[in-house]
Amino acid sequence: MLTPVEKLTALTPLSQDLKEARAKEASAPEESPFGAIFRSAIDNVKETDEELKESQYLLATGQLDNPAATMIAAYKNQTAVNMLVQLRNKALDAYSELSRINL
Repeated sequence: MLTPVEKLTALTPLSQDLKEARAKEASAPEESPFGAIFRSAIDNVKETDEELKESQYLLATGQLDNPAATMIAAYKNQTAVNMLVQLRNKALDAYSELSRINL
């Protein structure tokens, strides 16, 4: 069984996600870097949500030695969701700006 300390991973900067998106684009040309960034943000939210659920389960069953790990997992999940929401808001703002351009 993995301990919560082993499950904690560092958040990757957005520039690294862009590099990964470009690497994926080379292998799979059907997805744009823009879509890959959103896909990685969505995957990050899913991963952090799974970590949070597992940490909460371990805490509830008494298998977790460090209760602070649950709070850390909750904060990581909240941060990932907030980042995804901000990405969506910025994309909608950019779309609105583009739709207002007169040709």
